[in-house]
Amino acid sequence: MASPSSTRIDLDGNPIKPLTICMIGAGGFIGSHLCEKLMSETSHKVLALDVYNDKIKHLLEPESLPWNGRIHFHRLNIKNDSRLEGLIKMADLVINLAAICTPADYNTRPLDTIYSNFIDALPVVKYCSETNKRLIHFSTCEVYGKTIGSYLPKDSPLRQDPAYYMLKEDVSPCIFGSIEKQRWSYACAKQLIERLVYAEGAENGLEFTIVRPFNWIGPRMDFIPGIDGPSEGVPRVLACFSNNLLRGEPLKLVDGGESQRTFVYIKDAIEAVLLMIVGYVILCSS
Repeated sequence: MASPSSTRIDLDGNPIKPLTICMIGAGGFIGSHLCEKLMSETSHKVLALDVYNDKIKHLLEPESLPWNGRIHFHRLNIKNDSRLEGLIKMADLVINLAAICTPADYNTRPLDTIYSNFIDALPVVKYCSETNKRLIHFSTCEVYGKTIGSYLPKDSPLRQDPAYYMLKEDVSPCIFGSIEKQRWSYACAKQLIERLVYAEGAENGLEFTIVRPFNWIGPRMDFIPGIDGPSEGVPRVLACFSNNLLRGEPLKLVDGGESQRTFVYIKDAIEAVLLMIVGYVILCSS
C-alpha cells in the first residue's frame, strides 16, 4: 500500500483538497475495499456508516495506524436512524453502497429487497438534494434487464445482429420478466431509485454519479454457503463455483453454460471509483 503522505495531484499538479466522505454501506465488500484505498492513498476523511464493521475492523484499530482520526465508524441502519441527515450534512460527498444484492434474496425476500434498494435509499437522495451534496450512487448492471435478442427464437438470424443483443446505455430498452418472477425485484427497485436520482437532478439540481457494477469479484465478496454465510441460498456465480470446488461437487452452470458474465477485479474497480472522487474534487476547484 502506498503511504497516505503520497498526496494525489490534479491535472495542474496541485494537491487535491481532502474531502469528508459519508460512505453508506462502508462495511460491505465494495465499501471495505474503498475505505482501504481512501485511507492508504488519499488524505480524505470517511464517515463510515453500516450495521456491521467486521470487514473494516482492521482499519479502525489500533490507534497507531497512520490514518488514525480519518475514518469514523457509525453503527446505524439508514431505514430508521435520525443521525443519517446530520452525517450527510457533515460531508462534502456521499457514496451510497447500501443494498441487498445477493441473488438468493431476490426470490425469497422480495419485500426486503425492494425496501432496501428503493425505500431505504429515498432519504439519502432527499438529504443530498436538500443540502447540495454530490451523490455517488451504486446501482447495478441488472437495470438493463434482458436484450431483445434473448426473446427471439434460437434459430433466428437476428440473434446475430448487434442491434438485438448489444446494450447501449442511453437508448436500449429495459426489459424485465413478468411480475410473478420475483427475481426482478432487485433490478426494478434499483432502476426506480435511479429514475428518482435523475429526476432530482433535473428538477432540483442534485449532482450525482451512478455506478452500475458488472460482477465485481475479489476478497471479502459474498458468502460461501455454510462457511461464511447461511447454509441455504444461492450466492453470486463465483462464490457458487468456489462452494462447489471446496465440496468436490460439479460446477453448476446457468443455462447449461450458455450464459455469459463480465467479471471485474475489485482493486481495478475501486481505482475507477477513486477517479470519480478525484474528478469531483477537480470539478469543485475549477
